[in-house]
Amino acid sequence: MFLFCSHMGRAMQTPDRQQRLAALRDVIADIERKPALAEMRDSLDSQEESDAFPTLPAGLVQEIYADESRDGGLGLGFALAQAKSLLTERRPSVFYIQMASDAQTFGMPYGPGLSWFGVDPGAMVIVRTADMTEFLWAAEEVVSCRAVAAVVADVRGTPKLLNFTASRRLSLRASANEVSLFLLRYGLGAESSASHLRWRILPHRSGRHPYDNRAPGAPRWRLKLERGRIAGQRNAWFLEWTDNGLAVFNSPSAGNHVRTPASLPGLVPALLGDGFSQAG
Repeated sequence: MFLFCSHMGRAMQTPDRQQRLAALRDVIADIERKPALAEMRDSLDSQEESDAFPTLPAGLVQEIYADESRDGGLGLGFALAQAKSLLTERRPSVFYIQMASDAQTFGMPYGPGLSWFGVDPGAMVIVRTADMTEFLWAAEEVVSCRAVAAVVADVRGTPKLLNFTASRRLSLRASANEVSLFLLRYGLGAESSASHLRWRILPHRSGRHPYDNRAPGAPRWRLKLERGRIAGQRNAWFLEWTDNGLAVFNSPSAGNHVRTPASLPGLVPALLGDGFSQAG
């Protein structure tokens, strides 16, 4: 009798379950037809080619690869240079997400240094997570918030949880909510992902100091677009950070640039600058 009743209960629930499954299929089909990614590609393709670095639309997922961890500042600088231009009264904040263990090993953004480059540390919220599960959860929640201008996610290594499916979820949410996501990655290889753009960022000799020829000037780097397309067929730039944003310069001697070893014996963690808000 018990088995019979149980079977009848399942039979009675069948139409309702079928309706829920049909509704779920419609939702999935709507997501697959969602024009956000296609519109984003059209927007990038329509960028006019010029000598200046293009102003990229909000809602992009950009992977920024540096060859080594010590070049992490290059990727962070490039991401913040774009994030700075996305800040508005309605979107007044930038989130920086990293693993707590990486913060202890590699340090974190330095408030006074950001101020010197024109980035208000009070607009940055630092989130430190215990593991990659929390990391991805935090990233998805933040890119779903329409009060956020951009998210910078510092990803060390090649975590298995950050696979193509996870990157596609992030990409769909970023596009839908117009929140730009910058994934800082490291190493010579690159994994499959659903990011809109993938950059390779390389160090370059700094510009000339306007008042002291022996002092370093504006930070510079070489940028190569490895995935995606913007500004016609161009895929490489030499960029300089200025008070007015990113500036393009010509560097015929870039191929002759030789890196010199760092003078410090190791990485020195910086103290958390005043003005940061923090979640941990």
